[in-house]
This record gives sequence, structure tokens and C-alpha cells, in this order.
Amino acid sequence: MEAGDVRRVGVVGCGLMGSGIVEVVARAGIEVVFSEPTDELVAAGRSRVDRSIRKAVDRGKLDASEASAMLGRIRDTTDLAELGDAELVIEAATEDLDAKREVFRVLGEAAGPATILASNTSSIPIVELAVASGRPDRAVGMHFFNPPPVMALVELTPALTTSRETLVFVRAFAERLGKTVVVSKDHAGFIVNRLLIPYLNDAARLVDEGFATREDIDTAISLGLAHPMGPLTLMDLIGIDTCVSVAEVLVREFGDPRYAPPPVLKRMVAAGRLGRKSGAGFYDYG
Repeated sequence: MEAGDVRRVGVVGCGLMGSGIVEVVARAGIEVVFSEPTDELVAAGRSRVDRSIRKAVDRGKLDASEASAMLGRIRDTTDLAELGDAELVIEAATEDLDAKREVFRVLGEAAGPATILASNTSSIPIVELAVASGRPDRAVGMHFFNPPPVMALVELTPALTTSRETLVFVRAFAERLGKTVVVSKDHAGFIVNRLLIPYLNDAARLVDEGFATREDIDTAISLGLAHPMGPLTLMDLIGIDTCVSVAEVLVREFGDPRYAPPPVLKRMVAAGRLGRKSGAGFYDYG
């Protein structure tokens, strides 16, 4: 099967990342079905996708007829096994190894023999999921960035077990979606988060130490290094809980204290200050 032959893609999860992946696939003219475990989560995911597409229309980036066609290509289900007849399934579930293993186990049993299984994980080693699927040669990491409709990068991570054919196929499919591809070894965090997490941890420590205000830290990086946003704003966008989860995976893998999440981040998670998605993080969003 060639990447250009893909007519149907499954997406597991329709949260912040999953909904963006659904939109990217539908925009490429491909039918996409997403799964969530409950009707309530399905409705929330559908609403998230609809809202994003409508905003694109309001901003003049998409015309109404294109938006209607995109929405018509999107289906949903509460039965994970229904994704089994897709040519490619992209898992975008919570960043938890046990949860992802179970998703890959179910998909490995439900999917056709030619189906490729990809994970959007930002940190978990892919080989763990590949083996759980029972088809380790046809599993791969396919990490989109937030928000997927805007961010141009996809980070591909083949496991030790991933076949060359699988990697070639997924690279070509990501390029069909209009993405630029980089390839990483299957080490926790891959390229981006292995570099990013120590930087974010240090920014959180500066705030906690009272070294500088949050505004001055963000302004210094935005203007001094020409980053589109400072590290504290970025953590709020990613989600403080996600930053902590990724950091904990990295410190388990490498044993390097640079990756250990600072106590201030753990306290913020305990307080429910998760960033934009909860309405408050380092900044308040109302």
C-alpha cells in the first residue's frame, strides 16, 4: 500500500492533540474516524473539532464549502475496535504507558493485517507499544506538535522492530498531510522533548526562586532569542501536567536530574493549574 492510497484514518482520542490530528487528516481530503470511550467525550471531541474548523472559516483561512466537506469526512465512535478497518491508526491517548499499551493491544487484534499503528506520544519509547500490538514491524512513532493544524513538524520514531517499509509509508503519509518530517532514534523524548524539557524545567525553577518575574523571563526569551513565545507561556500551552509526565519519563529513562520536574510544577498539577486547558497555569486565562 502506498501513502497516496490511504482513504481512511483512525485517531484514538480527540482531546487537544487528537482533535487537531483529526482536522489535519480531514483537511487533506481523507475520511477520518476518531474514538473516545464515552458519549460525553465523543461529544466534547466533536465540539473541539467543529469549533476549530469554524474559527478557520471566520478568519478567512477556509471557505464554508470546504469546511462543510471536511466535517462530512469526520465520524466518531465509542468502540475502539471500529478503527480496525482504517489503513492507518494514530493513537493520541493520554500520555500514560499502561493506557497506550492497552490501546495498541486492542488495535493489534482488531486491525487488518496491513494496518499501520502509529503513536503520537511525545516521550514514551515506541518499542513498548510496538510489542504490545503483536505486530511490532508495523508500529511507529508519529509525533505531531501543538496545534497540529498549524505546526509544520512531524517527528517520526521507528522502534527497533519497525520495518523499513512502515517508516517509508508513514513518512510519505506525513508529507501528504503537508508536514515536514524528522526522524529520531527510539529514546525517550526523541529530539524535541529531550532538548526542550531541561529548558522548561529551568524556567520554572527561575520563577520559583524569585529570580525574575514570569513576564520578564518570557520577554527575555521571546525578544532575546526570537522564540515565538517564552517558556512559561509555552508550558501553559502544552499543559503543566503533560510537561511533568514527559519529564518523569525522561528521568526514568536516563537518570539525569536535569529532566526531573521541579517541585513547583508538581504543586501546580496538584492545584489543578494545568495551563490554558484549565484556565490557569503560570498565567490566568479567565
